[in-house]
Amino acid sequence: MADTITIIDDRTGKKVTVPITGGTFPSSALRELDPSLFMYDPAYQSTASCASAITYLDGDAGVLRYRGYPIEQLAEKSTFLEVAYLLLKGELPTAEQYAQWTWDVTHHTYVHENMRKRFVDGFHYDAHPMGMFVSATAALGTFYDDAKDIFDKSSFDKQVMRLVAKVPTIAAMCQRFSQGLPFVLPNNSLSYSENFLNMMFRVGDDYKIDPVLSRAMDVLFILHADHEQNCGTTTMRVVSSAQTDPYTATAAAAAALYGPLHGGANEAVVRMLTEIGSIDNVPGFIEEIKNGSDLLWGFGHRVYKNFDPRATIIKKTAYEVFDVTGRNPLLDVALKLEEVALNDDYFRSRRLYPNVDFYSGLIYQALGFSVDVFTVLFAIPRTVGWLAHMQELLGDREQKLSRPRQLYVGVEERNFVPIADRK
Repeated sequence: MADTITIIDDRTGKKVTVPITGGTFPSSALRELDPSLFMYDPAYQSTASCASAITYLDGDAGVLRYRGYPIEQLAEKSTFLEVAYLLLKGELPTAEQYAQWTWDVTHHTYVHENMRKRFVDGFHYDAHPMGMFVSATAALGTFYDDAKDIFDKSSFDKQVMRLVAKVPTIAAMCQRFSQGLPFVLPNNSLSYSENFLNMMFRVGDDYKIDPVLSRAMDVLFILHADHEQNCGTTTMRVVSSAQTDPYTATAAAAAALYGPLHGGANEAVVRMLTEIGSIDNVPGFIEEIKNGSDLLWGFGHRVYKNFDPRATIIKKTAYEVFDVTGRNPLLDVALKLEEVALNDDYFRSRRLYPNVDFYSGLIYQALGFSVDVFTVLFAIPRTVGWLAHMQELLGDREQKLSRPRQLYVGVEERNFVPIADRK
């Protein structure tokens, strides 16, 4: 017997029975009971807005899979461009497909010279790199006449490839501009991660890319490539439902990522650890958290309730990076904070465990990135996930222009009063 749920309207006695599939039931059941009846669900905590085959996430079990592949296997055995192909195409590439995909991305990393000379140079000298990234990504679409041909598969695939190829270049341009450094052009002889690090940090001819660090960058990109229906991805889908171009939609998703409650969390973690300063100050900080006078960043997650599988991978990666760069002094503070929190009933009862943001910021800092560019580093790989979701939405016949309902709580009808008569 199939799983079902029966909903009864106590006002009328009418009832509707509908199937439960994958832990969800169709909202059409409410409309069958009463066309004017809607569910009130702030922040969509109990609402599935789409059906997706891209990423599977089980928060209670700590499971994350891309297209069925466990994140642990992909982080250990794959490359970011291979994972990008998987998310966008649905399957891991053959050797021939991977070679072609890598060539295409590698040879489209350049951006139009007017973008660099006229657009990026127009920002204020101390503009935030993420604000520049959002604006530059949207502007990039104006350079391609076919950007809006989203239902032409050949054209859409071309925009996807361009975005995957060019967002690291844009990110590096934004960062170097904020530092007053000259831009470094892409190098087609380097891998995706190596090229990005080279564009970010090369000064003179003696810059060498350590393979451990470029691999760490690749792993971080893999871990951040997609994460189901988070705030940025939901934004991508909502904007894409209006059939806008991929560049504008990606910029909108990046704008959502800009917020400290979303992509800015790892930046907040580093600032928190810096303020704590020493392992001797951890107990006092913990007490401040308990009495509500401070915030604990990098712990807990809306979905993961026991542990974040990405945090386990990233902690191991952190030690590999520190073996090359030297130990980040904030690591000891982080480890002590983690130890105290995991052994305190206050945090355990609330199921607060380190998430991916807790250690990623320390790695970025060890690699040489300034704190204000952390969110940009998040946006580079997440662009792949966003585009995969846009592609999926455009091919889903059940999807329409996003238009949530609201619960109106304002005043009832009232008559206009001329300004001279208002008190």
